[in-house]
Order: sequence, then C-alpha cells, then structure tokens
Amino acid sequence: MTKSKNVQAFLLFVVFFFIGWEFSLSPVKEGFLKTKESIDDFKNELSGIPSFRLPANYITENQYKIDLLHYSLNIDLYPEKKLLKGDASITGLLLDKTIKHIDLNFYDNMKISELFLNNKKVLYENIGTRLSIPVLDFTADTFNIKVVYQGTPVRAGLAAFVFGEINDMSVVYNLNEPNFASTWFPCNDMPVDKALLDIKITNDSSRTSVSNGALINIETKGDKRTFHWKTYYPISTYLICIYSTNYKKFSDSYISLDKKDTMSIEYYAFPEHLENAKIDFEDHPEMIKFFASIFGEYPFIKEKYGVAEFLWQLGAMEHQTITGIGSNFVSGRKFFNDTYVHELAHHWWGDAVSPATWKDIWLNEGFATYCEALYAEHIAGKKALQSTMLSKFNSNFTGRLYDPGDDLFNKTVYDKGAWVLHMLRWEVGDSTFFNILRKYFESYKYKNASTKDFQKLCEILSNKDLSQFFNQWVLEGDDQVNLDYTWKIKEDENSYKILIALNQTQKYNAYHFPLEIKLDYGGKDDVSKTFYVDGRNKEIEIVVDKKPNDIVLDPNEWLLANIKDKNSYE
Repeated sequence: MTKSKNVQAFLLFVVFFFIGWEFSLSPVKEGFLKTKESIDDFKNELSGIPSFRLPANYITENQYKIDLLHYSLNIDLYPEKKLLKGDASITGLLLDKTIKHIDLNFYDNMKISELFLNNKKVLYENIGTRLSIPVLDFTADTFNIKVVYQGTPVRAGLAAFVFGEINDMSVVYNLNEPNFASTWFPCNDMPVDKALLDIKITNDSSRTSVSNGALINIETKGDKRTFHWKTYYPISTYLICIYSTNYKKFSDSYISLDKKDTMSIEYYAFPEHLENAKIDFEDHPEMIKFFASIFGEYPFIKEKYGVAEFLWQLGAMEHQTITGIGSNFVSGRKFFNDTYVHELAHHWWGDAVSPATWKDIWLNEGFATYCEALYAEHIAGKKALQSTMLSKFNSNFTGRLYDPGDDLFNKTVYDKGAWVLHMLRWEVGDSTFFNILRKYFESYKYKNASTKDFQKLCEILSNKDLSQFFNQWVLEGDDQVNLDYTWKIKEDENSYKILIALNQTQKYNAYHFPLEIKLDYGGKDDVSKTFYVDGRNKEIEIVVDKKPNDIVLDPNEWLLANIKDKNSYE
C-alpha cells in the first residue's frame, strides 16, 4: 500500500496533510473528479488511521489448524441499494482432526440464509466477526463450506467494502488490508493462509468488474453482466479485490526476460481520466522489466498486471495483479510515478512473498519503499538514489520497526524500513545485497516469510553474524544514530595525523555500523576510508602524507544518522 509521498518538484500543486503519516490530495484541475462522498465519510476514513484495533480474539487457535485451498466467490452487486449478495464455496484441509469447530472470520451484520458443510445443511454460530461451524461425524481430511448471504458490508479500517459514487457514476471497491476481507466474504483472514481464487462479479451490464488473476469469461444476461476472474497463484485474503464501475480499458504488454511469455498489462480508468491515465501508466513495462531483472521474473506472469482507478484518495493499494490507484493520483503529468513503482514492487514484496504475520509488515512496506529508491537509481544514477533516500529521512522515527502494534501504516514502517535495507546494502556490499534479495524472493515466492526468516537468509548469504544489525534496527531499537564528532590534524615531519573523536548521544545503546570518512582534497584527489564503529565513543586515527581541506562523515548518505561536526560550532 502506498500513502502518497512528498513530490519535491510539484509542491505548488500538492497540499500535504499528516495523520500519522504523510499523504496528499491533488488540487482541483481540469479532469479532476469530485466525489459525492460526504466530508463526514472522509473524516471517518481518516479517523481509522493509523490504528487498526480488531475485536479481541479475531483469530482463534482453530484457524491455525485448517488450511484453506480455494475460494469460489459469486458476488452480486446492487449499488443503488448498497447491497451485496454473496455465495461463497470454500475448500479446505483439516490439519488437526481433533478440533470441534471450523472457525472462519465473517462479520455478523451479513445475513446468512444457508450454510452447508460437505453438502449437508448444518447449524452454525456467527457472532461479531467469528463464523463457527461444528465438525460432526467428520472423517475426511478436506472439507467444503458453502455460505449464501447478503447485506451491506460495514465500513472499517481504511475503507473495507465501499459502494461509492463520483460524478453520478457508481464505483464499487474495497481495501481489505489488514483484516477486513471478512466484512464481505467468509474467510480465514490471516496472511499466512493463502489459497486459490475464483471470483464471479455480477453488476449492471454497463459496468466493468475487475479482480485478481486472469479473466476467464464475461457473460451477459439481460441487464446484468458477470465477469469471472481466476488466480493460478495463491493469494492472501487481504489482497482479494473488486473494482466495478464504468471503466474505460486500455492495455499494454510485457515480454518475460526469457522471451517465452507475453503478459497483458491492463489499465482501467474513469472515463474523464482516460487520456491522463494513458500518460501516467505508460512506464509500467519498463518498471516490470527492471524489477524482474534484479529480483527475478514477475511472479504472476501467467495472469496479468493491471492498474484500476478507485475512490480511496489517500494513496494506492497493491491488490494482487491489479493495483488500485486513487483517482486524485491520475494527473496526466506523472506526478506520482513513485506511487506506481511502490505498488508494482509489492508484487514481489507482499503479494508473492507475503508476511508471516502483521508484525512483519515492514517486509512489505519497507521493501516497496526502498524499491522507489532503487528505481530512481536505475533511471538517474547514484545521486538519485541518495536524494530519494534523503526525502525519506526523518530525524526522529518513533517506535520499533518489528511489531508496530496497531500502528501498521506509519512512517517508521515505510521509511525507516527502507533505510534499514539501504544500510543492510552498505553493511554487506552491493553484490551480496542483491543476491540476498534474489534468493529471498526465490525461497519464499508464493509463501510467507518472517523477519527471522529474512535475517537468517541474510546471514547465510553474507557469511556474517547480523544479530547486532537486526536487533538495533528492526527487533529492539526504536531510535537512530545521533553522532557528534570532533577532529584535529597533527603535522609530523613527513605526514599528517588526523584524529577523529566520535560520540553517540542517542538514548538507545551504542549502534554498530560501518562508517565512511572522506578526506576532502577538493575533488578528484579525495580519499575515502571505512571504519567500523562498535561503541558509543570511538577514536579514529588516519595518517596521510597530504593535509586535507576537510573531512566528511558518511558522504554517500548510507546511514540513518544525525551527524554533527562539533568543530563547526567552535
């Protein structure tokens, strides 16, 4: 998921608000669409940020004892009534035959008319967000649950399921992240239980309905039209989506690196934004090619990649194979390329390699945020990498990176997460770092990974003990380096001795890190040396045969550090 970032070149066009993180709204301009959702609705969306408290015991122990294999969802939309009629068939595997109930997540405002377990109508209990189905006379390993239901999904989280309207045009969309898929279909709503998906979406015949995976067919009956989408790769519940409105579709293609597959790239724009979208979306083939080249092939090559406009105006969402982009971010001026890069990158980091738990969300958001910097480096070189990372610098990130609690979508998770990867790259070196990312993707593709899984792989491939690194930056530390230094030069008969005194002043324990020190000789004769800092106070001695004009610590901006030259205050 992307919250829009500070776009430096366009500050005159963007007004920034801060609600736990940074996001933007574009000003009124030609082609801009004003929604009919009330100001109160908008404030209600903001009020859910960044806290995501769920009912107690949202996930039960029994939910870890089943493995869902396939969802077949038939969703009939009635936007004028804000009504959803659903028919869900769920196939799963019992991992523990001693359990007395199969527990799923499903909001109890949705009215169930029928429920079957293995084709037998059974009793059930649906209270709060838990749908509990007794297991009686059960001998098979697999089960099938069929639920027929209807209702108006509750608004929760960032949006959940929305019957919206814009310029008298109905727009239906959803954001399940992190745990709100159960507002509109019964599911095992945790990222670790991935399953395959068939989803059929029925709406008015004038509407185009878009979802995950590949389009199997379109069937029109009278004034109704049904789109059948299918995934061939497993999907977490938070990534399942519906977009349904009067879209204008256009497309592009991507050829796989081995030249064996040609994949469709599909774009769905609001009619008023079609020409703007054609400009803003056109770089996606190049973006896909770049990430495929450094991480491994696009992971959903047999399906598609796509972008669809929706009405959530705080950013974008990486629904698997079909990113949702807020309509305010379709400018026709490529103001928000970093947003498109971020969401595409999630298809490697988040969608293919998914977090083991929401405690590991930095593995999604920190990775996708760093991909913005990697793409900038690819397009414009090292200076662009540095400037992009500096745009994500904060002198006081709050909270630790691992397990941010209810505050899942804050700047620490996104921007500090990106800085941690940047510093890991500096710690292990470029070739090892990119090898780590490729092996991480290869090892956990279509699976789930934890922070510990990632750390272990980093240590194996770098042949280094990285416990200090991960403890101070990810698992324990909630601070960053504050480094004061002084320096002086002593002249000997044939050399100069540079004495540098370092002092870490942050509250957290001493950070350990490699520190680059540049001796400034005015340009091409500059010399850089790297030293490992392993204490709160450290003295460094450098002997040279030519007196430098100045010294610069961390000249290439590799460290999340506030560095202050105390000499400049003398």
